[in-house]
Amino acid sequence: MDIIISNASNDPIYLQIVKQIKAMIMSGELKAGDPLPSMRNMAMQMRISLITTKRAYEELERDGFIESYTGKGSFVKAQNQELLREENLKQIEELLQTVLDKAQTAGVSVDELIDLLKALS
Repeated sequence: MDIIISNASNDPIYLQIVKQIKAMIMSGELKAGDPLPSMRNMAMQMRISLITTKRAYEELERDGFIESYTGKGSFVKAQNQELLREENLKQIEELLQTVLDKAQTAGVSVDELIDLLKALS
């Protein structure tokens, strides 16, 4: 599993891990039942704190992307299609907010943005 941590990112390390694992699950690179590295192994491989990997795994479990079993490890959870759709919508909203902020700075109207979206689709 290739997870890249960027010191230039504004996101904390645990969130970078969460986002990349979610992306792997949503793209199908990681499938239901696939094991994740143990928290200790990931921490050692990435040279980060065990607490950081624990926080990332806890967030992934809370969001319904993985399930953890004491003594067995953490595994990709079978995904509910509605959960995947909701996660995709959340990411689209974040991107659109960035676009709106940029458009406002550049003086581009909402109507112009809609025309641009229609032209791109």
